[in-house]
Amino acid sequence: MPAETLEHWIDRLQAGGKYTFLRSEAVGGSGLSAEAVKKALQRLARRGRVAKVKDYFYVVVPLEYLRAGAPPASWFIHDLMAAMRLPYYVGLLTAAGIHGAAHQQPQEFQVVTDRPVRPLTAGRTRIRFLASKYAERVSTLDVKTPTGAMRVSTPEATAVDLVRFARAAGYLDHVAAVIAELSPALDAKRLVAAVRRVGDVPNAQRLGFILDRVHARHLADAVRAWIERHEPRPAPLRSGRPAMHAREDHRWHVLVNGELEVEA
Repeated sequence: MPAETLEHWIDRLQAGGKYTFLRSEAVGGSGLSAEAVKKALQRLARRGRVAKVKDYFYVVVPLEYLRAGAPPASWFIHDLMAAMRLPYYVGLLTAAGIHGAAHQQPQEFQVVTDRPVRPLTAGRTRIRFLASKYAERVSTLDVKTPTGAMRVSTPEATAVDLVRFARAAGYLDHVAAVIAELSPALDAKRLVAAVRRVGDVPNAQRLGFILDRVHARHLADAVRAWIERHEPRPAPLRSGRPAMHAREDHRWHVLVNGELEVEA
């Protein structure tokens, strides 16, 4: 059967407000054979009508996103993670931007899940996955999207993750700048709860140090009270760097092995 038959099925899908489908759904919905669907999808992908994200997962490309090659990841991330059968939340710099901290927008869409996953691309969009054993424990919000909703880490959980995954978030100076922008949206009790869910004392020390430096003292004091109950040991501010001769900040038990420069 001609590819138009499958395209008509895709048109009906889009008309109903659905922008993702599995290849198996295309076979069942269009009445075409698996081989015919495979070839038709290849042709439609070359034309830009659909974008292949995984061998089994496709995104419908509306006309306004033809040049971009795919709609934004927020349109399909929930369906993609359901198809991959993985827990997830949108996090780090992507979440920070959603919560109003738009300091240097990330060049990738950042997602946290419970295991290593290779990056994916859809048109010009790159999706990067970060692995965390706490992926199902972190507090999230359902944020509306043009096609439904997606899970996004709360502002407080985002702040915690920015420090934990500092390298993926542009390293500590950039993290501090983002947290400075994010701080008006943070609640002290919810921040301590976010710290407690992860239970990572050294990164809580780094977070508190940063909060002090960006003049969010009420948040810092709440984090410090939690830290002091856990007998903290001196931890380097910048992990992966030597800290043998670093001065210790005794309030946070942090070895300052590189001064923090908060980007403007």
